[in-house]
Amino acid sequence: MTTHSGSRAKPRSRISAASLLLPASSGKITRHRLNPGGNRQANHALWRIVFTRMSSDERTRKYVARRTAEGKTTREIMRVLKRYVAREVYPHLLHE
Repeated sequence: MTTHSGSRAKPRSRISAASLLLPASSGKITRHRLNPGGNRQANHALWRIVFTRMSSDERTRKYVARRTAEGKTTREIMRVLKRYVAREVYPHLLHE
């Protein structure tokens, strides 16, 4: 993954790599979401990875089934998976 300008500069922190989290709470539920105003290409890459894993990776499919049974929506499940993927990808960005 590269930045929008095509620069392969390494991100300085986990926050800059995964975009800043914004509060997205409503009522009794407290949660955060990725900043849609950040690097749109990086956000789309995270979405694409999660979307693909949800349909092809057995571990992810089991996770989705379990969370759906708990009453979570697909949107909430994808939000968690995108944060997980961002944490998983971050070390690889440092070593490029």
